[in-house]
Amino acid sequence: MEGLFGTGEPTGNEGTSFLHRRHPEMSKRPQITYQLGWREWATLPDLGIDRIKCKLDTGARTSSLHACDMEEFVEGEKRMIAFVVYPQQRRKSEAIHCVGEMVDERKVKDSGGRSEKRPVIGTTLQVGSWSWPIELTLTNRDQMGFRMLLGRTALRKRFIVDPGLSFLADRKWSVSK
Repeated sequence: MEGLFGTGEPTGNEGTSFLHRRHPEMSKRPQITYQLGWREWATLPDLGIDRIKCKLDTGARTSSLHACDMEEFVEGEKRMIAFVVYPQQRRKSEAIHCVGEMVDERKVKDSGGRSEKRPVIGTTLQVGSWSWPIELTLTNRDQMGFRMLLGRTALRKRFIVDPGLSFLADRKWSVSK
């Protein structure tokens, strides 16, 4: 007699959730996905920033960069923004003067839930040997622990973030299927 929970005989689906049995396309992953830690060293070559520690935050949609002394201007038909970055946490000894094209202005909620209108620039991010274009909002992150926050839009379909590990980019760890 078969009870409420089946016969107790193995079915071959023991390690598969109901949702994934019902929708097998949800189980499909890319052949190789690379893994990063919750914090990594990054480079922003277009801005002249050779090394900045960033926090990978899958709870944040947008990525942000600490910026001071922001000044918008027009060059030809492009909206530009000049700003200063202090890439080292809790130090103002090294100032990097940057200029980027403003691609948008967006309302972003900060970690305290307050909305703030921020300029958005497009730039290239390099983490380890990987390089790709991202959008960064510019804001004063003086009170935050990290000068740069890398949000889930920049990470999506590229990396898995392991919250228990740090600085994996140079190790090129990967997770296979």
